[in-house]
Amino acid sequence: MRATLKQEPVVAPSLGKRSRSVSVGESLLLSNISWLTYESLLEDLSEQAGMRLTYDQGLLEIMTPLAPHEGDKKLIGRFVETLTEELNIEIRSLGSLTCKREDLARGFEPDECYYIQNESLVWNKKQIDLSQDPPPDLIVEIDPTSQSMNKFDLYADFRVPEVWRYDGDRLQFDQLEGKEYKQSEHSLAFPFLQATEIMGFLELRKTTKETALIREFRQWVSTHAKSPPNR
Repeated sequence: MRATLKQEPVVAPSLGKRSRSVSVGESLLLSNISWLTYESLLEDLSEQAGMRLTYDQGLLEIMTPLAPHEGDKKLIGRFVETLTEELNIEIRSLGSLTCKREDLARGFEPDECYYIQNESLVWNKKQIDLSQDPPPDLIVEIDPTSQSMNKFDLYADFRVPEVWRYDGDRLQFDQLEGKEYKQSEHSLAFPFLQATEIMGFLELRKTTKETALIREFRQWVSTHAKSPPNR
């Protein structure tokens, strides 16, 4: 369920109270929101578990994902982490890192994000500054159609190289080419890997519990994977 409001600029305290009332599975879409208000809301809602903010040049969406959404992103995240363990690739996992750039007047919080190819540039940084640091190498996005705003325009503006998107029925690998994303059969971060192979394991969870599923996936990776060149 979505609510769209057009309004004059608001201050963070009053908007923060309204934001905390967004129910699970709902989103609130607001227009004419200043960058200062967006940053104030990020701070105000920082301890509000599960709440995601997306900001695009004055347009702000606040949403709270449903439980299946969270389960999907955690499981796909475990697949990513298992891949890096079995391939002996260093990774920095940053979950729903707040990615923002004032010069672009844009900000977002992905479902999951990872530094893989550029892990060495950020592994020991306490704060990531995306005006200077590279963007995450891989973003996991669950059910993007449930959102009012198109995050892929933001990802492209931030130059995120790869997005895995899952809508509950289908997993797709998208890679940035120029200014837009195009579907790719293979992953950029894990070139041997096809989306259909991850999808097969997502289907298995209908009959296999999570720990056993990850164990089976780990065995599959150790048998089929080829490590990319050292980075």
